Amino acid sequence: MDSTDRLARAAAYVRMSTDHQKYSTENQLEVIRHYAEQRGLKICQIYEDSGRSGLKVEGRDGLQRLMRDVQSRTSNFEAILVYDVSRWGRFQDADEGAYYEHLCSRAGIRVHYCGEQFDNDGSIGSILLKNVKRVMAGEYSRELSVKVFAGQCRLVELGFRQGGPAGYGLRRQLVDENRVPKGELHRGDRKSLQTDRVVLTLGPQQELDQVRRIYSMFVDNGLSEQEIASRLNDDGIITDLARPWSRASVHQILTNEKYIGNNIFNRVSFKLKQRRVVNGRETWVRADGVYPSVISRALFERAQSIIDARSNHFSDEQLLTMLQVILKEEGFLSGVVIDERTDMPSSSAYRHRFGSLIRAYNLIGYIPERDYRYIEINRHIREAHPRVMSDIIAGFKDAGGEVARNEVSQLMTINRAFTVAVVIARAFATSTGSLRWQIRLDTGLLPDITVAVRLDASNLGPLDYYIFPSIDMSAPRLKLQEHNHLSLDAYRCGSLDLLYSLASQCSFGEAA
Repeated sequence: MDSTDRLARAAAYVRMSTDHQKYSTENQLEVIRHYAEQRGLKICQIYEDSGRSGLKVEGRDGLQRLMRDVQSRTSNFEAILVYDVSRWGRFQDADEGAYYEHLCSRAGIRVHYCGEQFDNDGSIGSILLKNVKRVMAGEYSRELSVKVFAGQCRLVELGFRQGGPAGYGLRRQLVDENRVPKGELHRGDRKSLQTDRVVLTLGPQQELDQVRRIYSMFVDNGLSEQEIASRLNDDGIITDLARPWSRASVHQILTNEKYIGNNIFNRVSFKLKQRRVVNGRETWVRADGVYPSVISRALFERAQSIIDARSNHFSDEQLLTMLQVILKEEGFLSGVVIDERTDMPSSSAYRHRFGSLIRAYNLIGYIPERDYRYIEINRHIREAHPRVMSDIIAGFKDAGGEVARNEVSQLMTINRAFTVAVVIARAFATSTGSLRWQIRLDTGLLPDITVAVRLDASNLGPLDYYIFPSIDMSAPRLKLQEHNHLSLDAYRCGSLDLLYSLASQCSFGEAA
């Protein structure tokens, strides 16, 4: 019998997104094979996820197949070899990475992190280091997301396009760092040089003529979006996606500011692949007049006034009744379903009238299958933050303190002596019903004191407060349970009276 047949069998898992060359699957396998030789392990199978993010298990076919083989109890290996903790995943919840490893352990299969400086042997030291590594892996993605978003916003303000197809009548053009055109990017093409940028430019003349025709039919001839779509389809004209025209596709052209040369970004967020959020106009990032315009601003504004006027003559009750009719006919509601109806205003009209589609849904008693409560909670937190800041400022002043607030960073300076930052932490419910809070300390501002306001289970009001002095806080992020170790709950208060007392000033008599 060959001696290699007596070696313990192991599976290798490798993953690479676009992080660094050092994380290439070849480099990972080289380290893994060296580790296997030293430990007397024989690699019998390799599971690979190339070009896949580690934020979620969705889309990682290699890891999903590995977990299916593990849970089926039919796998022919006794160990799983991974380069390091971050290759296993950069999950935003560190417990998710631990969960998948637990499934392996329960099946009698041990996970080895070959490039780490600890053995995953279940010792206290290895458990602590592993948990720290999991948190660091997730934090790396969060910090990278913030930096990437800031960079994207800056490029948008400079007039460069960030993601997404150009749209009908427009094209993506590649330019160098001096804005010298280098060529047109077709659908699916990406820039190859980091210094290159993308701008929008005018598309073929026949498409430009159709865009102008759409606006003319809508503004001058009074045709609806559905009637315009029917005429375009009758003429054999297709969209940029090679599809027939619909009410929604026509409506998109009539409402998108890129046709008057404006660059708009952050209308929809999908940060860290967690939740897709439709953002309010106040959070949009924009640069006006940076692209060639297809139509005049006056024509665009006339189209917007017509669209807005369609819903103005409806009362709130009438708009909600229309929603109930659609719900009864379709069985569900969405922005696309609403926009495809010719007998009612668009979804944007509902967002404008009621603040969001979710609030309109709630008013008719409709609960989407997907949980959109976080949108309303985030909106409430955004609205609550100025109110909380005002209350805290008033508390300091009532105590006799002098308060100066930076309008950009919202950092407060008290009595010209110490600084205070305020963060609001929403409550998350676990599967068992317990509450959790994540508090992110702004290490960039370096405040002397951070006031963390923990919201209650409804996320509608404060539960309590934590007053953290910077001298005792080194971690940028804290995870709190309902009851925590004394090292954290020692800073917990039911009110901010103690904080306000720091602002009171005493007068001293004249020294002899």
